[in-house]
Formats: sequence, structure tokens, C-alpha cells
Amino acid sequence: MSVIDTIKEQVEKNTILLYMKGTPRFPQCGFSSRTVEAVMNCGERFAFVNILENPEIRAELPKYANWPTFPQLWVNGELVGGCDIVCEMAANGELETLIKQAAANQAPEEEA
Repeated sequence: MSVIDTIKEQVEKNTILLYMKGTPRFPQCGFSSRTVEAVMNCGERFAFVNILENPEIRAELPKYANWPTFPQLWVNGELVGGCDIVCEMAANGELETLIKQAAANQAPEEEA
């Protein structure tokens, strides 16, 4: 499986997916920290990929997404954006609405 195929599978398989530097408990950069905090404040489970442990994904995802920076939040197979967009959406209430709707519509097997 190519790296692009892996990325496609991750995006399709996970309703709410955050590509970040580090983990939600131990973010490794300020932008990832702010983004994961905004997503966690929505109160729903989400998947994440630590790009520092996945250099192939770190190299290929910007090409696939046509988005050069990290973190990247994906919801329902669509790129939402990076830190600035996610934090702006969190501030105006859009992020929680998006995350809650996505979580409510996800297949039961994704919850595990």
C-alpha cells in the first residue's frame, strides 16, 4: 500500500481525524496544542496521527491535501483546515456543531 493509499484509508475510515505533531496528551508544537484543545473541547472522540512518528505521511499529506502545514483537521473525509481555521471555528461555535454532527452520524464500529 502506498503512503497516499494509507492517507486515503485513514481519512475515509475516521469520521474525525487530526494530523498533528505529537499526541493529544503530549502535543509537540503550539499549533497542534491549540488545535487539539479546540477539538477536545467539543467533547467527542476523534482519531489522530502523530506525523512526527510517521515521516512518510508528514511528507505526502501536504500534497494530498493541497495544504502545506500541520496540524490538519479532517471531518467526514473533508479537510477543515489548520490551527487558525479550527480556532476561529471554535470561537464562533461552528467547530462544536460540525464535530457533534459528525460524531452523531458516524457508524457504530467507528466508536471503538
